[in-house]
Amino acid sequence: MKTIPIFGKQKMTPTKPAMSNEVYYSSQWRLMYLRLKKHKLARISLFVLSMLYIAAIFAQFIAPYGLQSYDSKYVNAPPVKVSFVDADGQFSLRPFVSELKSARDPITLRKVFVQDDKVRHAVRFFTQGETYSFLGLFSTNIHLFGVDEPGRLFLFGTDGMGRDLLSRIFLGSQISLSIPLIGVAISFVLGLLIGGVSGYFGGWIDSVIQRIIEIIRSFPTLPLWMALSAAIPPRIPVVTMYIYIVIIFAFIGWTELARVARGKFISLKNEEYVLAAKIAGVSDAKIILKHLLPGFISYLVVATTLAIPSMILGETAMSFLGLGIRSPATSWGVLLQEAQQIENIALYPWKLIPLVFVILTVLTFNFLGDGLRDAADPYKR
Repeated sequence: MKTIPIFGKQKMTPTKPAMSNEVYYSSQWRLMYLRLKKHKLARISLFVLSMLYIAAIFAQFIAPYGLQSYDSKYVNAPPVKVSFVDADGQFSLRPFVSELKSARDPITLRKVFVQDDKVRHAVRFFTQGETYSFLGLFSTNIHLFGVDEPGRLFLFGTDGMGRDLLSRIFLGSQISLSIPLIGVAISFVLGLLIGGVSGYFGGWIDSVIQRIIEIIRSFPTLPLWMALSAAIPPRIPVVTMYIYIVIIFAFIGWTELARVARGKFISLKNEEYVLAAKIAGVSDAKIILKHLLPGFISYLVVATTLAIPSMILGETAMSFLGLGIRSPATSWGVLLQEAQQIENIALYPWKLIPLVFVILTVLTFNFLGDGLRDAADPYKR
């Protein structure tokens, strides 16, 4: 408050708070970070995505069973309930699950599972199970949680071969969450390189590149996926299939970013500071890297973030249709293949649980992209 004397009296007038030096002198990236911190939905999405990717990295440790582990006695078993109170009302500090036993429905004669409350299996942490390679560093058989043999822990139920759905969701996330990131990274480099050359040099180079982009974008997505997938040799190793799928997504996804980069280069290459750099004898490569790219790199980061959900849906759709990852590997799309039949959905609705993870991941990436877009807006206070 500022005091102004008026005819012997003092009048209090409010003064404008000084702008924080941190905001006033911050770089573009620092301003983006400060704005993103204020976007609550984006912060929540970033936390959820961090948890999903941490779970994917340590999937073999978190999953109670391995990828190939199955039990024919528990085919299409429903999710078990974790309890702290037994049938007699006795409270237990250690959580437990009841034994699953198969029976016949007296009306439909269909095989069903019932819980035997008399037989309990305690849920233990850091238990021993199947041996696996921890992050490729060493072999171990320690899992985050599980139950002692002969008990079974199916928190999300099992599939048509008696495999634990929870374990397969965690293990499948390694492919479903990594393919989009690698594919987008390759598309980012290709789109920025090709689009930058097209927009900066123009002329016949720009015409040829734009015609190629138009040809690629004119193909319907699904037939293009099918054509590219048909070119993959059958019975190839899982790692090779993984590489091929990444290449397919990178081949399709770079065109949109190239169009964006081209437009930005065209709008900026005639600015005064760019012309001054040309007169000073600065090379074209240095002008592009040091003068043009920093002007819209934040927008490209936002566009890349928003492109990841479409690649996640693309990988899921390809695997769902049998055009992508195939057994013995797994992904969320592979897990949803059993949900193609209405009978499976009606009798075993827990097979749609992988769909929840797909929706959650796509939504969080979209919310994070919206937050980054608002943070990168230079006119937003």
